[in-house]
Amino acid sequence: MKIATWNINGIKARQENLVRWLEMASPDIVCLQEIKSVDENFPATPFQDLGYHVETHGQKGFNGVALLSKKAPEDVQRGFSDGHDDDQSRYIEGVFSVKDGVIRVASIYLPNGNPVDTPKYPYKLAWMERLKALAKERLSLEEPLVLAGDYNVIPRPCDCHDPAVWAGDALFLPQTREAFSELLGLGLYDAVAGADEAGGQYTFWDYQAGAWQKNNGIRIDHMLLSAEAADRLAATSIDKSVRSWEKPSDHVPVICQFDCAWA
Repeated sequence: MKIATWNINGIKARQENLVRWLEMASPDIVCLQEIKSVDENFPATPFQDLGYHVETHGQKGFNGVALLSKKAPEDVQRGFSDGHDDDQSRYIEGVFSVKDGVIRVASIYLPNGNPVDTPKYPYKLAWMERLKALAKERLSLEEPLVLAGDYNVIPRPCDCHDPAVWAGDALFLPQTREAFSELLGLGLYDAVAGADEAGGQYTFWDYQAGAWQKNNGIRIDHMLLSAEAADRLAATSIDKSVRSWEKPSDHVPVICQFDCAWA
């Protein structure tokens, strides 16, 4: 089973690229972020024509997450359902039947947090606390869990081309990295970091200043796995090729392949 995450940066602008990539890569489940579309306007038909079931949690013009899957989920949760009001669409989770049970997959678009001297940064940290509480609850189920998405967190200095450039950014502040470490400390495995501990594997390149051409990237798209999912992990990869396509997203897909199959 192949599970991928991709911040598409606008589904309408990137629809053709997504169709092309789905035809090429044929993932079983895709977690999308920044669809920037309300649910009723999401262009589901081209993906349904490829055999994908579509679940969205959209928002007009901003944010928005989605799950595309070759089989429909048994259950879907939109938002944290922790009693707090959610006016930003940043979390969707599906439970999928596999041959020996279920696999739980979430698409996450964590707040950016910039500028740090505004309410946006405390909101980011509070959102991470809420995610940690949900992850702790999900881990107690002792089932394969994949928390995939754009975390807007650079975990380590080796996950960016120049740490000095990012020193004061919300993505790299010590509080941000500590909150991410606490998430991992619950028992989650960072699949990309585990595949290449040396770093230098990026998932985002800005549109400006020739970042792509100079390989001035950062790693902010993560696949965090429960022990039950990590035990089945067969391979991890980053598909950088799509960043060179016409009208690309500034993010690229991250893919994990697991030793399990649809029920």
